[in-house]
Amino acid sequence: MSSVKVESVVQHNCKLGESPVWEEKESSLLFVDITDKKVYRWNSLTKELHSVSVGAPVSCVCLRKSGDYMITLGTQFAALNWKNKSVTTIKHVDLDKSNNRFNDGKVDPAGRLFAGTMGEEIRPAVLERQQGSLYTLLPDHSVVKHFDKVDISNGLDWSLDHRTFYYIDSLSYSVDAFDYDLQTGKLSNRRSVYKMEKEESIPDGMCIDSDGKLWVACYNGGRVIRIDPETGKRLQTVKLPVAETTSCSFGGDDYSELYVTSASQGLDEASLSGQPKAGNVFKVIGWFSAHTKGSSALEATHMWERAVVW
Repeated sequence: MSSVKVESVVQHNCKLGESPVWEEKESSLLFVDITDKKVYRWNSLTKELHSVSVGAPVSCVCLRKSGDYMITLGTQFAALNWKNKSVTTIKHVDLDKSNNRFNDGKVDPAGRLFAGTMGEEIRPAVLERQQGSLYTLLPDHSVVKHFDKVDISNGLDWSLDHRTFYYIDSLSYSVDAFDYDLQTGKLSNRRSVYKMEKEESIPDGMCIDSDGKLWVACYNGGRVIRIDPETGKRLQTVKLPVAETTSCSFGGDDYSELYVTSASQGLDEASLSGQPKAGNVFKVIGWFSAHTKGSSALEATHMWERAVVW
């Protein structure tokens, strides 16, 4: 792999930064701090960072075709009006599990919002097991529950042909795949396509590149890895100056920049002094810029600039 450059672009120490999403029309990166209960928007042109406090753990943010954003807030699917700083509940889930919250989520190529839940953590990655489920919020505001007994519902994305759904339940230490029916949103035929190695630690957030390879942030591993879901092989590793790398997403004018969120919570004073950028958002450039020349930018934009349909 040719050389890459890792740069801290949002020098703000999030407690639990997650869910990076590029907003093309604003040249901005959206992300959340779950523990601090805030949604952030960082403008890549002005370098300004703005936030909205939402009053509960907020675990993912995504775009709406009608404007503004959808978020997962506690155990709610909700709409966020950025200008008014207001939140409107769409649907509650896991009503029988008061200690649960949503975690990662993403919009499918047809505009459905997928998101999963988990139990409350005692400390990072330590929690009551199998309390979570994976859900889809549909355009009519109904909710489909795909399966339960999930530990930490995490990274998710779809193959370029939309026929495969990739998913991470973190404590399985596996990246899984399902057959995906884009017309119905149904999942079937679950199987593992990659098993984490010891130094990679816990699989967290995930995204896909224009070659159909997966990028996985490794919590407590201080890196993101590029894997081939067809062969089950790791292709590249990018190390970061922080241990708790949490998620990743492509952005920038030509989607050749990889943005990586991180966390600082759970680190003691010695660890924090050794990694003062813990909780920052990083930009990885170099290899992607060279690689994406000549590739289908339109295809990349179609995959990464998804929005819910209502």
